[in-house]
Amino acid sequence: MTDPATLTVVLPAFNEAQRIGPALDELFDHLARRGPHAPDGASGASGLPASIEILVVDDGSSDDTVAIVEARREARCALQGASLRVLRVAHGGKGAAVRAGMLDATGDLVVFADADMATPPDQLPLLVAALADHDVAIGSRIQPDGSDMRATQPGYRRLLGKAFHVLASIWVVGPVQDTQCGFKGFTRAAARDLFARQQVTSIVFDVEIIFLARRRGYRLAIVPIRWLDKRGSRMRARPGLALRVAFDLLRIPLIHRRGDRG
Repeated sequence: MTDPATLTVVLPAFNEAQRIGPALDELFDHLARRGPHAPDGASGASGLPASIEILVVDDGSSDDTVAIVEARREARCALQGASLRVLRVAHGGKGAAVRAGMLDATGDLVVFADADMATPPDQLPLLVAALADHDVAIGSRIQPDGSDMRATQPGYRRLLGKAFHVLASIWVVGPVQDTQCGFKGFTRAAARDLFARQQVTSIVFDVEIIFLARRRGYRLAIVPIRWLDKRGSRMRARPGLALRVAFDLLRIPLIHRRGDRG
């Protein structure tokens, strides 16, 4: 695509009062250090488009998440040349919140990231660069030398992740090794097409989006990124969750067996 003029960063948030403030500060501090942009609005020295929208999707939070975001909107945006807004949706889980944000985004490029900035904002230019000649850019915590940044996770998370990947690779996503990195980018056309077709709202939604992208012939880039294990995740090893994950993985090809090829 031609140089994108706008970028939307979607941050799904559910009861993130403890983390959303510092995460937004980190993001805006990074944007404040951007280099100059070309007069026509094309990407400048920072590797980011001139106009950036931060869209926090509040997934029915019951704490002060929205108030914290609103308090930063006036304080930070004028200085960093970025807009910040909140999209409030009924609680439906991360997959539903990401879908709502991706479909509501206005940018030429759309990236979703975890609200805790586990992937630092200085990694955004990597996805933007990949989207110059791809439709979908998938952040990967697996590095070119084979090292895996997920090694810092607790043991039970690594074990669950390995079991998940075996099932997902056989049944759904093929060679994509890190489906669950919460850092993915799309052209606006690809985002609207794929997320309009999304039906899974559990943590398996990433797998469904990758499945649809491959099935519909989009050009995928795997982008190694830097990632930090930010503690405070609400995911716990529960039998009910394991059953839900297995059920959603198995049903993805079945719910899209017709009508999603073009």
